[in-house]
Amino acid sequence: MLCRLDGFNNYIAFSNNFSIWREAKLLQQSKFSWEFFQIGNFGSPIESPEGWLVITPGFGSMRVYVLGASLFDLQNPEKEIGRLQSPLLMPNSEDREGYVPNVVYSCGSMINSNELIIPYAMSDYASTYATVNLVELLNELKNNK
Repeated sequence: MLCRLDGFNNYIAFSNNFSIWREAKLLQQSKFSWEFFQIGNFGSPIESPEGWLVITPGFGSMRVYVLGASLFDLQNPEKEIGRLQSPLLMPNSEDREGYVPNVVYSCGSMINSNELIIPYAMSDYASTYATVNLVELLNELKNNK
């Protein structure tokens, strides 16, 4: 299970009992300016041919909430293979206004026909989806170790 125990970083927890989670290890800390204050996970990790794909929220110094992506080893999910150096999705000028401005967020993504489909909401006023070529995304993640 991925969790953000301290409110700032990603942790990974293991358990033999689905309802009891006592042990968690630090998995990711903020690394880039766009995730400076917080990094987390949006939805469950997605099994891909190259590893566990995790869509991550990032909250940086410019008070903008964005989506990033990380890739983890299938056999050892504590090992980060790569992380995007810049956001995968961020609010554009049309998405900035709303109840909570400068925010895009998601509750999960899926793979369909070599496309990553990301449903997301903008500034707590509307929702839509984005698609990303899965092969290109995985290659980018593998090149950003």
